[in-house]
Amino acid sequence: MKQKVFKEKYHIFEIEYKKSELKYTSVDEIISALQVKIDAHPIIAFIAIFDQYKHTSSLEDSEINPNIKAAKNIIFCFGKELPSPEILAVRPRSIGVCELEDSFVVSFLEAPNDMANKTMEEFVKSLKTYIY
Repeated sequence: MKQKVFKEKYHIFEIEYKKSELKYTSVDEIISALQVKIDAHPIIAFIAIFDQYKHTSSLEDSEINPNIKAAKNIIFCFGKELPSPEILAVRPRSIGVCELEDSFVVSFLEAPNDMANKTMEEFVKSLKTYIY
């Protein structure tokens, strides 16, 4: 898993899996696997699945990199504490799953909570534990 800065200010975690490394064959299967983990977690609340590819392709004059075949986000919230109004600016969380020709790219924005980052990283890395 790589940590990088996107657009010079957004700290993200990202991993790219070759399709041959996973038993999952689609974005939907990966999202479903992540949702199982989210639903089983004692703190996390599942919110929604957003089809970014469908939304963007429905817009007039939209642009989608031709290498992208599918792209969805699974949206959820850790929300164990509500210490100030500012925390709402960094919630909820999401994990993005993007299908390319030969791989899946899974990424998420760094959270202001180390436990949340560690949990999301574990969820994403666990996808590979299910190799054929």
